[in-house]
Amino acid sequence: MIGLDRLEQAVLDKLLAGDHPVLVALREQATSARLARREYTGVGFHCHFDVGEGAPTVKKDFHIGDVRAEMEGVAHGIGFVLIIRDGRLSMLEGYTYDEPWPSEIRGFTLRYAEAGRRSELAKLG
Repeated sequence: MIGLDRLEQAVLDKLLAGDHPVLVALREQATSARLARREYTGVGFHCHFDVGEGAPTVKKDFHIGDVRAEMEGVAHGIGFVLIIRDGRLSMLEGYTYDEPWPSEIRGFTLRYAEAGRRSELAKLG
């Protein structure tokens, strides 16, 4: 996606990984989408997206939030939620668990919330 930083892109890639047709459509959206704006909240960020009109859409609104990050300088880890509205990628939120967002992103490791499982995919139908 145009405009995302290294962490945001890695998170989006992990959230959209898999063979489910909804994930395939969302990955296709992501290839032509762009970052419309980024807001920092003090404990995280919101990335709002613009998705081109020609991109395939999905049928329902939902969110995916099964990716976590371990990051230098963040004691309790980071969570993420990808929001899908009106059939399109809408927003990616990243948040800490009750501590400030780091001023600099150095190294990070991503994982699924439940080791080896994507329980969130049941929402896709």
